[in-house]
Amino acid sequence: MNIKSVKLVYFSPTRTTKKVLEGIAEAIQVDIVDHLDLTPPETQTRRFEEIQDELIIIGTPVYSCRVPVDAIHRLRRLRANNTPAVIVVVYGNVDYKDALLELNDIAVEIGCKLVAAGVFLGEHSLLPIAHGRPDVEDLKKVREFGKKIRNKLKDIKAIGDISPLQIPGNFPYYTMQQTPKEVLQVYPATEEMLCTKCETCIAVCPTAAITINDTVITDLDTCILCGACVKNCPTQARVMDSPHYQKIVEFVSKNLPERKEPEMFL
Repeated sequence: MNIKSVKLVYFSPTRTTKKVLEGIAEAIQVDIVDHLDLTPPETQTRRFEEIQDELIIIGTPVYSCRVPVDAIHRLRRLRANNTPAVIVVVYGNVDYKDALLELNDIAVEIGCKLVAAGVFLGEHSLLPIAHGRPDVEDLKKVREFGKKIRNKLKDIKAIGDISPLQIPGNFPYYTMQQTPKEVLQVYPATEEMLCTKCETCIAVCPTAAITINDTVITDLDTCILCGACVKNCPTQARVMDSPHYQKIVEFVSKNLPERKEPEMFL
């Protein structure tokens, strides 16, 4: 199969998933790499052209062991035409459980034919886990995954020759009994003395949950705890903070999970 163009499709509030997908595409070595960023709020209602005649690489982070709800809604607005695809989930070294299977099912639903699937690591969006990931070793494996995809595509003569992948996970998908905000009892807050009202937090929020008047206001019902405002604030004025949250951080710091490694399915 001669693939000359790759379309990267991602929901990536902290840009970690985007970085992983770009590494995969670079290793596949194609002439054209297009981006379809589903992170901005306007993609909730945007109309998209049908995707065909190229390889799609779809990536999302993992929230509560699942594909983020907002990513699901936006992905389901897409349409492919029996198009070859790769799916990728990125998680913070805790657990991805059914997220990869869920993304697989969504990709098939919108018209994709799965060539490969990958699970990679990134910094946890809320907790001090997997700091600095994807690191050098992770990125080596990202490139290795891309090379394996390239070689597999060379051996495929027609789209009908692609065999179904064996994806880990269970259906019905894993469901937390409580939402992350209820578990952690934490929301993004603003240190007003540090805030310059530069509006970076507004620009990076994927759900338009932040407004600025005299102070920074976060709509707690709309916030998805993606961490984008915290990680992108130039003055470190945005923080995740509460007495209960600090207890969680202390616990995690003393009981850090062992380093988990990327997984590839081809």
